Amino acid sequence: MPAKASKVTIADIAAEAGVSVPTVSKVMNGRSDVAPTTRQRVEEIIRRHGYQRRTDERYRKSNLLELMFHELESAWALEIIRGVEKVAGENGMAVVLSESQGRLRPGQSWLENVLARRPVGVIAVFSDLGADQLAKLRARDIPVVVVDPVGEPTPEMHSIGATNWQGGLTATRHLIELGHKRIAMIGGPQNVLCSRARVDGYRAALETAGLTVDPELMRHGDFHVEAGHKQMLALLALENRPTAVFAGSDLQAVGVYEAARAAGLRIPDDLSVIGFDELPVARWVGPPLTTVRQPLQEMAAAGARMAITLAGGGDMEHHRVELATSLVVRSSTAPYTGR
Repeated sequence: MPAKASKVTIADIAAEAGVSVPTVSKVMNGRSDVAPTTRQRVEEIIRRHGYQRRTDERYRKSNLLELMFHELESAWALEIIRGVEKVAGENGMAVVLSESQGRLRPGQSWLENVLARRPVGVIAVFSDLGADQLAKLRARDIPVVVVDPVGEPTPEMHSIGATNWQGGLTATRHLIELGHKRIAMIGGPQNVLCSRARVDGYRAALETAGLTVDPELMRHGDFHVEAGHKQMLALLALENRPTAVFAGSDLQAVGVYEAARAAGLRIPDDLSVIGFDELPVARWVGPPLTTVRQPLQEMAAAGARMAITLAGGGDMEHHRVELATSLVVRSSTAPYTGR
């Protein structure tokens, strides 16, 4: 039976692995000058014992917060960065940005770089860190907080999200109250938690109102402009096209606008459109976009504060926190007048 984590030392790990204490320290610190087979053997022993650095063994951390995205291409990411940087500045810290080139789960090189940088904590955005990656960070006493998790968070994972189901319900209900019955939905990726929740809210609003959930009106994209444009073109090609669309994100709504313009449709006279996020672009498109506000900066700030609290040895009353969404009505939605 393995020794209790509280009694295991780096010397114990070194002895069991048949290596020196400095070699174990190199592995713990993410140094590259360790043979892969040796690194794997040491990591396995660390994981098996559930080892975590104790106060007297803790290396000196840098004054950094690691902010990791799966991609850094949109205004959505900028809102998150602003929230984290605000909290970092308040605490005399700097922010390091990293990206996993579109992959929801970052690769081994990302993890090695993080261990070498020794941040106070990691804020992973719209990402799906593996159990092995989380265990390695935990062993170095580097807390991880996930903002907008891709999948259902495990009980021990600390995460920040928004009330996506309620937001989807509110958006669709707004269109129903305007008299629309043919309401399309362009969700995000089907395997992503926030997208599934928004779609479920959409379905719930229709079913509660006694309206049929028509699979023909349900499409999926990737939350970007191009997906909104592509899916809206397909919806407009239907014999009985929708009179309103819940675009699932503000960027997809921009794509919907362009598809409607190309088809000679006027918003909101011929087509009501509602987005999700409340990005700055929502106020500047023509007409200004009705959307569901997702408090992105507040979510990011809450994640940064949580990471700093955990790094300082504090505990959180709730591992999973969801911030409220709210409807912002502008000029892109209007009562259905028949056609």
